[in-house]
Amino acid sequence: MSASSAVIARVIRGPITESIHRGHIAVVDHTGRLLHSLGDPQAVTFARSTAKLIQALPVLESGAASDFGFTDAEIALICASHNGEDRHVRAARSILAKAGAEADDLQCGSHYPFHKPTSRQMRQEGEAPTPLHNNCSGKHSGMLSLAAKLGVSTEHYMSPEHPVQRQMLQAVAEMAGLAPEEIPLGVDGCGVPVFGLAIDRLALAYARLGKPDGLSAERADACRRIIAAIRREPSYLAGSDRFDTRLAEATGGRIIGKMGAEGLFAVTVPDEGLGLVLKIEDGAQRALYCAMFEALVQLGLLHTDEMEALAEFREPKVTNWQGTVVGSIQADFKLI
Repeated sequence: MSASSAVIARVIRGPITESIHRGHIAVVDHTGRLLHSLGDPQAVTFARSTAKLIQALPVLESGAASDFGFTDAEIALICASHNGEDRHVRAARSILAKAGAEADDLQCGSHYPFHKPTSRQMRQEGEAPTPLHNNCSGKHSGMLSLAAKLGVSTEHYMSPEHPVQRQMLQAVAEMAGLAPEEIPLGVDGCGVPVFGLAIDRLALAYARLGKPDGLSAERADACRRIIAAIRREPSYLAGSDRFDTRLAEATGGRIIGKMGAEGLFAVTVPDEGLGLVLKIEDGAQRALYCAMFEALVQLGLLHTDEMEALAEFREPKVTNWQGTVVGSIQADFKLI
């Protein structure tokens, strides 16, 4: 990360600031023009799960989504870091079945659902999680469907050299205005390649996703299909009580955002042709949503009723073990 980060949020306990989170913000339009920033808009980080909406493009462009008859919910799940709720597991299983694959073909690994009631029930009943519960099972199911459409083996579908991963890297590069070789690769939490991007380039990709003017007809159609699917089925993008889903619900899909691990959030505002990316430098998710809320407010993008619907994310409370409120997390920055 860049050394020129800026204060982005403070953790307040009683009368003092106990901790400070620093970070970076870039706001870019679909032509690539930087409109607002904080810290270093060219700070490079891994896109993590914010890349999922862009990685979904080849699934649609290839014809896999239409040939296999994917629903809006299933397309949204391909873009998701989902909660592992029952509806998410069913949708992932359906994607696989339509593509002629099975849960055992998923190589993303297993973990208990993010959704605490579901996780609690599974533990109480002695039910072990499967790869379908993995928050990335939608993305991996989409990858397997693309492999099926391409007629290639799925044995090493997570390898950077696999045709599926090459197509996804190409899509990310093109949307970010880069050549594939300019993007450093790492390994994501679910085992597939993850893309190193300057946050203003990731913001450009999101701006183009929402307003794909000048892109090929196939790419533009895929962008619009992804946006439409998430607008219609926002609960499949994340799930109950998650900011990604709540933001899309509160705004009627006028604003669509996706979190990524290590304190990253990316937003597209299709009607405005805007992309907005925020990175918390130390990776702390606790500072992420209040900072994104504040950025959207400063940009005049949230209506009064939308702010009220999302109010719980604006200033998260700090509580002690008794549940007593002892402080809060507050955004503290001014976009330039």
